[in-house]
Amino acid sequence: MIEFDFFAVLSQWPLLARGVVWTVALTAFSAVAGVAIGVACAAGRVYGGAGVRWAVAAYVELIRNTPFIVQLFFIFFGLPAMGVKLSPEAASLLAMIVNLGAYAAEIVRAGVEATPRGQIEAAQSLALTGRQTFLRVVLPPALRKVWPAMTGQIIIVMLGSAVCGQISTPELSYAANLIQSRNFRAFEAFLIAAAAYLLLSMLLRRALAWFGRRFLF
Repeated sequence: MIEFDFFAVLSQWPLLARGVVWTVALTAFSAVAGVAIGVACAAGRVYGGAGVRWAVAAYVELIRNTPFIVQLFFIFFGLPAMGVKLSPEAASLLAMIVNLGAYAAEIVRAGVEATPRGQIEAAQSLALTGRQTFLRVVLPPALRKVWPAMTGQIIIVMLGSAVCGQISTPELSYAANLIQSRNFRAFEAFLIAAAAYLLLSMLLRRALAWFGRRFLF
């Protein structure tokens, strides 16, 4: 008869708590920076010159068509060959920012291109500059339209942070794996980790929904 011992895992709660904190921190910083990069890339792809559009398109296609773990390994193991050595935490954060930035660029671009032409012409008739038109007339309604999709993508990136434990970043999955290596309670450890990820996803969705209602709608 199989006996489960969840207490053997929960007794290691400081490790689990540290993992949750790291997961939340990586998600928060990557969300802010990734969305900012996405907005900049979307603007470049819609309004930029041919060179800018080509560079942004290459970046988006490269990131969206390669696995996140390959991007992570390239940053952590590949960049040192070029003289750029990063800590596991810094490499994980950079990989998450770069990954989210590419997906956010396409999400924001969809919202920008859905802006009615009349709104842009009205802004131009008021003598607004191109930058003012984008920031005040085009971007706010575009973000409102795509915010649910952006929320889902940020949650996906948060869940994807689980692979960052492969380079010893002390996030949640790394903590669960370390605990099961000590007490051999793999089922209990990863079940608790799965429950924690589920709870984090639900809380993050609510937090982003509140943010959207408070600042975008």
